Amino acid sequence: MKDFVVCIDGPAASGKTSVSRELAARLGCQWVSTGAFYRGLAFVAVQKDVNLEDEAALSELAINQTLWSVRMSAGQTDVLFQGKVITYQLNDERVGFAASKISHFPKVRADLLPMQRACKLSGLGLVAEGRDCGTVVFPLAEVKFYLTANQMDRAQRRASELGLSTEETVQAQRLRDQQDSSRPTAPLIVAKDALIVDTTQMSFSEVVTEVERVARARLQP
Repeated sequence: MKDFVVCIDGPAASGKTSVSRELAARLGCQWVSTGAFYRGLAFVAVQKDVNLEDEAALSELAINQTLWSVRMSAGQTDVLFQGKVITYQLNDERVGFAASKISHFPKVRADLLPMQRACKLSGLGLVAEGRDCGTVVFPLAEVKFYLTANQMDRAQRRASELGLSTEETVQAQRLRDQQDSSRPTAPLIVAKDALIVDTTQMSFSEVVTEVERVARARLQP
C-alpha cells in the first residue's frame, strides 16, 4: 500500500517531529511538518513587518508564493524566504509563539490548507506531523497517532534542544498549549480515531517501534 497518509499530532516537544521523521524513513515514504507552514509565515511576517493581528495582511502574505515557499525533501521540510532556506531559524520559541498566534485566524488557516494537502503526492505514502493533521489537514488518513508527555518532560526536551532554561521553557510551553487548544478554528485536540501514545516513560526507540508496529499493521492490504 503506497498511497497512504499517517498523521502524528501532539503538543510542542512531545516527540512528534523526530518520531514522525524516523517513521517516514522506515516506511520509505515522504515526510512533512505542517507546522513549518505557520512558522514560515510567522517568520516572513516579522521580516516584512506585517502586523500579526492583521488577518487580511497575513492572508495576503500566506498565498504569496513568490516571496516564500515550503519544500519537502528526504527527512526535511524546508522553508524558503526570497529564495533562501531559512529553516534553521524557525525553531526559536518567539517564532513558535508568533506561529501559534497567527494560526488563530480562520482565513490564514484556509489559505495554508491547500498547500499542506498538496504535500500528499499520488502514489507515494506520507507521514505528516503537526497539531491538526488528523483532524483537519488529512481527516481521512489511514493511520493517526497523538503523541503526548507530561509538561516537565516536554519542557526539559525542548530546553535541551534549544539551550534554554527549563523554567522559561515551561512558561512558554504552557502559553503555547493554551493558545493552541483554545483557538476556535482547528484547535489542538485528539482525533477520535487516533491512538494516544504517552512518551513520558518511553525512549525514542520504544516510541518509534510502537508507532511503526501499529502503522504497518493498519496499512496491510
